Amino acid sequence: MKKPAQSFTLVITGAPYASQAPQTALHFAKAALDAGHRIHHVFLYGDGVHLASNLACPPSDEADWPAQWREFLSSRQISATCCVASALRRGLLDATEAKRYEREAFNVSEPYNIAGLGEWLESSQSSSRTLYFNGSH
Repeated sequence: MKKPAQSFTLVITGAPYASQAPQTALHFAKAALDAGHRIHHVFLYGDGVHLASNLACPPSDEADWPAQWREFLSSRQISATCCVASALRRGLLDATEAKRYEREAFNVSEPYNIAGLGEWLESSQSSSRTLYFNGSH
């Protein structure tokens, strides 16, 4: 008997290049979709917000996890949010936050948005499961 499809909210707290969290989460997300499940939302928290930076430029012999995530989210039309407090502390701004804090540049854009924990809570309540990909493991 086939199990019903589930929907997942993924919370990534580990930074790219400092933890395995972003790559493990990406592999999980692709496998879940291949198995017929749905990724409802991706929420970046703590150091995980570095995944949303448009300015990450890893060496050419390393995987570009921010670019791979951006392409995955865009191609699958999956919504993704950076925690506003985590992003601002780490110098990640979208156009709205750059204007609010009178900064000349921003480094976060589509497919990511910057919002509060309400987005995470709402997404978790709308998903079958919420999975955490932490940077400390």
